[in-house]
Amino acid sequence: MQGIRREKKIMTEQGFKSLIVWQKAKALAVEIYRLTKSKSIEHDFSLIDQMRRSAVSVPCNIAEGDERKSNKDSVRFFHIAKGSQAELATQLEIGRDVRNFTAVQVEPPPGQCTELGKMQGALVRARSNSTPHAASLAPIAPRPMPK
Repeated sequence: MQGIRREKKIMTEQGFKSLIVWQKAKALAVEIYRLTKSKSIEHDFSLIDQMRRSAVSVPCNIAEGDERKSNKDSVRFFHIAKGSQAELATQLEIGRDVRNFTAVQVEPPPGQCTELGKMQGALVRARSNSTPHAASLAPIAPRPMPK
């Protein structure tokens, strides 16, 4: 998996925008907006609203967390983002089950949600186990299994 930040130079210029997890979360939010414009769901205003709010909440909370001064505060926002991502995954399943979406329409976003959840977990671990700002530069690497 690639590092949390692409390079130090980009980090100082772009801040949270250089986080790969933020980029993927933003792309998922855009995809959800496209999905919820489809004719098959246009009548379900409450589900559309909830899906859009959950989808937008993910990159927003990642951005807000990254801008916090303490790792403890950052991690709190990253957990909120992870919760919003789980809400979105659930809403996609509900939309599919009540036949608002076809399986083909909702197949990519749940996969993106799963990948995003793993990346968010890695970000939380990195920030939880580091000194201030060190985690923002550290690459995400698989941890060895304890023996």
